[in-house]
Amino acid sequence: MKQIFKPLLIASLLATVALGADAQGIGPMMDHGRMDPAKMQQRSAKHQAELKARLKISAAQEGAWAAYVAAMQPAADLPGAEGPDLHRKMRDEMAKLSTPERIDRMGAIRVRHDTEIARRGEATKAFYATLSPEQQKVFDAETLRGGPGGGRPWHLD
Repeated sequence: MKQIFKPLLIASLLATVALGADAQGIGPMMDHGRMDPAKMQQRSAKHQAELKARLKISAAQEGAWAAYVAAMQPAADLPGAEGPDLHRKMRDEMAKLSTPERIDRMGAIRVRHDTEIARRGEATKAFYATLSPEQQKVFDAETLRGGPGGGRPWHLD
């Protein structure tokens, strides 16, 4: 029974993540189950431009804005950064591992994700500190989960 439980737990977690991703509006960027990097990049550029316009970034803030946008780019070694090719490569690598090795690998990926989240958080705080109080209010409203219009939060990646 225990031997079946772990794989079922992992499979159900993966299914939950996949369903959650589709429910958050990622579906239009998918093509036969694969992310379309070009559509994702277009969406990201559009969101960046809209957020920058709403914040009314001044010439003096351009450097901070550029650093913030650069920090929000996805790390090249995380799943999703290179589209379906990286996912396929990771899946092939995982298939060669035993179950305990796969669990360890997934734990290492989670640690990498956590590190990336912390890095982006620090970059966001540094950028936020350069904004005027009025700009901070706009940033708060625009980046709130389900912000104006009830959509997804602003993602710059």
